[in-house]
Amino acid sequence: MKPTNKMISHTPQALLNQAKLYHCSNSTQLAEQLAQTVAQQLQHGISQRGVATMAVSGGSTPSLFFQTLSCQPLDWQKVIITLVDERWVDADHQDSNARLVAAQLLQNQAEQARFIPLKNSHTTPFAGAATAEQHLHQLALPFDAVILGMGTDGHTASFFPQAENLAACLDLQGERLCLPVTPPAATHHRLTLALPILLNSRFLALHFEGGNKWRVLQAALHSKDPMTYPVLALLQQDKTMPYIFFCE
Repeated sequence: MKPTNKMISHTPQALLNQAKLYHCSNSTQLAEQLAQTVAQQLQHGISQRGVATMAVSGGSTPSLFFQTLSCQPLDWQKVIITLVDERWVDADHQDSNARLVAAQLLQNQAEQARFIPLKNSHTTPFAGAATAEQHLHQLALPFDAVILGMGTDGHTASFFPQAENLAACLDLQGERLCLPVTPPAATHHRLTLALPILLNSRFLALHFEGGNKWRVLQAALHSKDPMTYPVLALLQQDKTMPYIFFCE
């Protein structure tokens, strides 16, 4: 694993310089490094405030990280976990992020953690957003850790290029904690945490694997347009330093 601070003033290299890069040699090392780092953040929260809060992402990349994190020696009864975003499907649906967290993270030592889903009993995220926001207001914010992924289209969370309300999701002055999203080319409606609550974190990580995604990030940096590559919103801000954990 190579931690490096080399990155992009608003040139590509200056933007990247606003983040801390962890370039790992393989998936196992990546999962171990991220899990150890997140566990340290959670432990600090428990020690300082008696509770630690974390928001995690779904998809295929986090599984090994979740499994590795679940074995970290923490007082997991004092950890509260929620999601960065969620497809509006039942918790037992194969596309549910809550299902992934239950199967891969809420096991081993992490079995005792408290999980707060975004999905609720409302039929759509447009109807359910207010209820989800009430639950989020009960969390001990700011988050101790937020773990984000990135898609090959440059989306992170459910900030999709060309989504109708993308600007509202990325609005740093916005007061909403979460927003419903209809991805332009996806099957399910979603609910996503808004950018301000994600940046309101003591530790913010972008986690991805593969040379193709590294090239997407480079394209985003050269584009300088978060409406085309929403992941840029993590780098074009000075509130919270992002950590980038990746392997090729």
